[in-house]
Amino acid sequence: MNNSGDDSQEMSPATLYGIAAILILTWGLAYPMVSVAVRDVSPIWLVASRTSIAAVLLVTYAKLRGRKFPKLIDKRWLWYGVMGMTGIVLPFFLFAEAQITIDSGICAIIGSAMPIFTIILAHFFANEALSWRKFIGFLIGFAGVVVLFLPDNLSLKLISDWKAQMLAVFAALLYAITTILAKRAPDTPPSVAAAMMVLCAALVSASAAIASGVPSSLPPPIAITMLVGLGVGSTAFANILYLQVVQKTGPSTLARINYFPAIVSVAAGVWFLNEDFTWRIVLAFVIILSGVIFSRSGKKQIQKVPLG
Repeated sequence: MNNSGDDSQEMSPATLYGIAAILILTWGLAYPMVSVAVRDVSPIWLVASRTSIAAVLLVTYAKLRGRKFPKLIDKRWLWYGVMGMTGIVLPFFLFAEAQITIDSGICAIIGSAMPIFTIILAHFFANEALSWRKFIGFLIGFAGVVVLFLPDNLSLKLISDWKAQMLAVFAALLYAITTILAKRAPDTPPSVAAAMMVLCAALVSASAAIASGVPSSLPPPIAITMLVGLGVGSTAFANILYLQVVQKTGPSTLARINYFPAIVSVAAGVWFLNEDFTWRIVLAFVIILSGVIFSRSGKKQIQKVPLG
């Protein structure tokens, strides 16, 4: 996604560190918040709620900045509509569905493997040659994902929740696909592109949610709080901060920030939700992170678009 049309003034180190901390906390806490909300809200209504809230905020943000949206016949609506499906609706739904039965920390760690999948996809669809360093990084990172599917004794028997974890893997793969699409998408100011993506995602997910059946009563206050927090925080406010960092410091900064939200997710899940903390979780994260860092130690890689 191109930054044309948005401000590119330099950002002071203090401001950058502050924004980085907010992004890490906001993205990291999103997974535990989903785990709480999904206890009382179906995955599709969870997606519809958070994207609808975020769409209102992001469209308002773009308008306040004086941005103009393209006409409906513009091909960019198709591009960012598809990206709204692959980067928001489907992965949000899959993660929520997975978190009905598996811990938020596990989902966060699997989500952190997104750059690993991007390496392979970029070779075939984004003219990014698969060097030996990238391929070894992919193998290392993928080994970390495999660890999450094995029991604590590392026997070859799959864990009981492997199907739910596969949903999270598919979600991470969809994030990677969206990264490739963003690389090819028509030039659009990021604030407008993000608003278009989330708006399309909100329309699709809200339609699907209504078709699935309207709940007879409102969820409990804790679930509503989580939905509002997800919509305002990780799906809208974090995207605005994300755009500012990309515009003023470049995508490589986001690559480093993305290393840490999974740590926050695991810590919050253990502390607030009494989720299990095992050596297998630590080992998987260290292996995945090692693969990502190793693959990025050469040339710069394409980065994640604002997903939430």
